[in-house]
Amino acid sequence: MSAMYTTDEHGRPFIIVREQEKKARTTGIEATKAHIMAAKTVANIVRTSLGPRGLDKILISPDGDITISNDGATIMSQMAIENQIGKLLVELSKSQDDEIGD
Repeated sequence: MSAMYTTDEHGRPFIIVREQEKKARTTGIEATKAHIMAAKTVANIVRTSLGPRGLDKILISPDGDITISNDGATIMSQMAIENQIGKLLVELSKSQDDEIGD
């Protein structure tokens, strides 16, 4: 990994990592829309497993392991989420499962 040391307009030092140069950072309304979409997507995936008529989900990991569950925390922990809000929802479900149990 190559990095470059530089300073900003106020003289504060920072490091530019080469892999991050190609990434685009969304801000403002676009970032808000992306966060809302990620939260809605996670909620829609888990929604059908909730309640007395909750359906089981079949989860297949990249290495081929199969898990069948209707537990929202298990489903969310098995998901590969890249969005930070989605990751936050997964962490919230883990902490709720640790404290309360469901």
